[in-house]
Amino acid sequence: MTSIFLRSLIFNVLFYVVLVLLCIVAIPTLLLPRGALMALQAAWADISLFLMRVICNIRIEFRGVEKIPAGPLIIASKHQSFWETFALVRFFDHPLFILKRELMMIPVFGWLLKKAGMISVERGGGPRSLIKTLKQAAAEVQRGRQLVIFPEGTRTAPGAPPAYKAGVAQIYAESAVPCLPVALNSGLFWPRRTFMRYPGTLVVEFLDPLPPGLPRDEFMTRVRDQIETATSRIVAAARAEQEQLFGGVPSPAKG
Repeated sequence: MTSIFLRSLIFNVLFYVVLVLLCIVAIPTLLLPRGALMALQAAWADISLFLMRVICNIRIEFRGVEKIPAGPLIIASKHQSFWETFALVRFFDHPLFILKRELMMIPVFGWLLKKAGMISVERGGGPRSLIKTLKQAAAEVQRGRQLVIFPEGTRTAPGAPPAYKAGVAQIYAESAVPCLPVALNSGLFWPRRTFMRYPGTLVVEFLDPLPPGLPRDEFMTRVRDQIETATSRIVAAARAEQEQLFGGVPSPAKG
């Protein structure tokens, strides 16, 4: 574990140094078309994945990439870690996220988020504010963007009971585009509330897309079942691998 601690420390320092440098480099893109900023965003993801591999011995495996539909799309992803908030953008031409409004207020970083056309939501703003945000997201998808959304609304630890929210169904119904479910096991490699980065094979699996026009109840059932079934499988495989490598990721403290 000492080696993992030191590797994690080195990685985190480099990760945030790269982020700061890229934010500085990206400032001129505020005056350029959005594509220039998207290219830097993809570069951040690629550099981060490279650092994870060479420093932390985390191999990244993307499965089912050929299933990603072209054009406007909803990507409904499992959310276990901060990792997927930057790693998934490299697969989409016009990615879109719904973010906490506080992030938009960070100097430079927030400006870049606005330039990228991200949507902010005010937590605690009430149902009216949420409905407005969902309608705005659906409208952006209809304009040709790919919305990456986490149906559970927050990060959940591997193995935690799922709690899917209806917001993704609302956007799906209003946008009338396909939905791509995504399973992953990132929480075993980049856990929440710790700077530790554990070795092994991090897997992202793009699942069979759901066509537009499904009834809401059927849509929610199929999204949840596809994501949870695949996630359970790849999490179990990663746990077994990590047991062999270093004894496994410690269970999070309760309370």
